[in-house]
Amino acid sequence: MRYGFTTGSCAAAASKAATYMLLTGKLKTEITIETPKGIPYKAQLLDINRTEHLVSCAVKKDGGDDPDITTGTLIYGKVSYGEDTEHKIEIDGGIGVGRVTKPGLDQPIGNAAINHVPREMIEKEVMQVCQLADYKGSLKIEISVPDGERLAEHTFNPRLGIVGGISILGTSGIVEPMSNQAILDTIKVELNQRRTQGFDYVAVSPGNYGLDFMKKTYGYDLDRSVKCSNFIGDTIDMAVELGFHRMLLTGHIGKLIKVAGGIMNTHSREADCRMELLAAFSLREHVEAEQICNILDCVTTEEAVRILKDNGKLHPVMERVMERICYYLEKRAKGKLQIDCILYANEFGELARSKEAAEWFILLEQEQVQ
Repeated sequence: MRYGFTTGSCAAAASKAATYMLLTGKLKTEITIETPKGIPYKAQLLDINRTEHLVSCAVKKDGGDDPDITTGTLIYGKVSYGEDTEHKIEIDGGIGVGRVTKPGLDQPIGNAAINHVPREMIEKEVMQVCQLADYKGSLKIEISVPDGERLAEHTFNPRLGIVGGISILGTSGIVEPMSNQAILDTIKVELNQRRTQGFDYVAVSPGNYGLDFMKKTYGYDLDRSVKCSNFIGDTIDMAVELGFHRMLLTGHIGKLIKVAGGIMNTHSREADCRMELLAAFSLREHVEAEQICNILDCVTTEEAVRILKDNGKLHPVMERVMERICYYLEKRAKGKLQIDCILYANEFGELARSKEAAEWFILLEQEQVQ
């Protein structure tokens, strides 16, 4: 699959090209930068505007084969002379680049949401041009994304307190298709933001259904929760690393039944033994052999749950499932994090909860009124 280049790479390329045109007075239609990954990026320059004191140009974002909503978006770099006589580069965001309003993110409150690696890339590339042109004054760099505010509605930015546009991101400079690291990075950002806000507990769910279930059933605002996708084990590790003391994991039976088998990455390509595990727990609760075979033939866990309910075995089987989920969650946390769990099904609602889960309802309700 074809890799692409990050918004940070596009911003660095546009800034470098605009700097070159400003300092040399020469037109530039393409530019090459080196990404932190060591892969060169040769970018075509679009919408070039030049004056004696200011130059701007754009680079079209290419996300490769990754389904990135910013692919095709124009990332602009505008460069002008600074007023400071000291040799330095000032970087800020313009239209369509978000601004940070909450603590715990890569940039402090008030800064444009241009993360530190893209800032370093921009400064490095611009400084190279300054050396080439023997320029020792200051420069102002403004990164803008005309379509950024609209695009931001489809990102995590509103949840994170980044307003007014997208973030300029990237740690390697390239976009790897369906990058797991990008998801893990997002989880850690959300966890870190909550920890920075002073909370030593966090509610987590694999996906939007779990967050919606929490909001509908328990009145807990999903914006205060962290979505961990399939990376349950990694999320526990990060929560421990960041110093959380307690975690509540709320999830659908289709995901969390895998955790009952010690599986900490619940993606189907990693493992899919949902019916086998449900069948094993059903056997332990003396469910009839014919019904266990029916469970093994189910396509969805919701079907299996219905079979258990119709046979009067739902509660004891789910209690056994919860017992094993808690066992493996605690094993992963190694005693450094208290983890509670709530298990549900779309049709049947809450199926089981850990012993201390009830305390969370009081805790979350108190947080809601703060």
